[in-house]
Amino acid sequence: MTKPEVLLLENIHPVATEVFERNDVLVHTRAGSLGEDDLIEALQGKTMVGIRSNTKVTERVLDACPDLRAIGAFCIGTNQIDLAAAAARGVAAFNAPYSNTRSVVELVIGEIIALARRLPEKTEKMHAGVWDKSAQGSHEVRGRTLGIIGYGNIGTQLSNLAESMGLRVIFFDTADRLAHGNARRVSTMEQLLEEADVVSLHVDGRPGNAGMFGAAQFAQMKPRSLFINAARGMVVDDVALREHILSGHIAGAALDVFPVEPKAQGDEFESALRGLPNVILTPHVGGSTQEAQEEIGYFVSGKLSRYHAGGSTELSVNLPEVPVPALTHGSRIALLHHNIPGVLASVNQVLAEQQANVTAQYLATRGEQGYVVTDVETALSDAAIAGLRDAASTIWLRTHHA
Repeated sequence: MTKPEVLLLENIHPVATEVFERNDVLVHTRAGSLGEDDLIEALQGKTMVGIRSNTKVTERVLDACPDLRAIGAFCIGTNQIDLAAAAARGVAAFNAPYSNTRSVVELVIGEIIALARRLPEKTEKMHAGVWDKSAQGSHEVRGRTLGIIGYGNIGTQLSNLAESMGLRVIFFDTADRLAHGNARRVSTMEQLLEEADVVSLHVDGRPGNAGMFGAAQFAQMKPRSLFINAARGMVVDDVALREHILSGHIAGAALDVFPVEPKAQGDEFESALRGLPNVILTPHVGGSTQEAQEEIGYFVSGKLSRYHAGGSTELSVNLPEVPVPALTHGSRIALLHHNIPGVLASVNQVLAEQQANVTAQYLATRGEQGYVVTDVETALSDAAIAGLRDAASTIWLRTHHA
């Protein structure tokens, strides 16, 4: 039997290769990202692909790669994947929503302290041979107010660590979020900007967030406040930020993400923020610690392997979520179908006609799709499987055996 194959791009941690090989998957790796045409060529015959933030899986890629069953985003964001197109073609997508939260938070905490103490300027002068021992413009963070925009997995962990350091925390989120510790929700972003000494963005990459933070928002921030973006580059107008830093209204900024980022290691980085005082620029390394990358590699490869081997869609971001256990005996029928009435009844009718003893059955729906996984003591006949596979409601049917 031919082994399934996975293509891993963008220097995904080697632990992912170990996980796949333990699950009898043939692994191909490439160090960089791929453009659309090169990706299509590289994916021929591959059943799975692992990417990070620079590789785009478009509708054209999906149409040109009929063997592709699953996409793993070895990062938090999934806006580089056409999720709707993937779902329509029955291609599952998974990501790592929690694995690098601590790494991002530690970077932000370090940047808050560095900006408050104006360390970028101090270290630059020292490297130039200038001894400038002065407390001017240098402050403790204790007692200051941190405003967090986006109070999800990263925002809440930042809230906890910041509060333990003596910062007061306020937050704004369009969704209902439980306040951690003594953090206080504010009702509008405008209120947060007026109160916060430090503003840190932690929103996702949905299209509606593009350009959400521009000249008007920077003008509303407190004079001499600090700004941090470790979320998405397209959220912030970097030119407007430059103007407010040069005017002195914003005392310092740290950015880890940018509207346009180099495709490959060593490519030139261009930004309106280069060369500004008390500005920290890092090359999208918020989650780039060895600990985070190892955890992401383990987590996403595990999700892809369990999906391929047993049909589990646990934490899929685009298909109905059915977290089935490993198959230990008998056979499994996994059926992705259009979400219309009567599908489950028709499946069970076939099982009854086959006198199949059902040991477990799982069902979930998501939008226009449903996913039913059925475990039986003995395999169904080829004719029964063909009948289910050929039904008008079926998107795909796959069988697994213990």
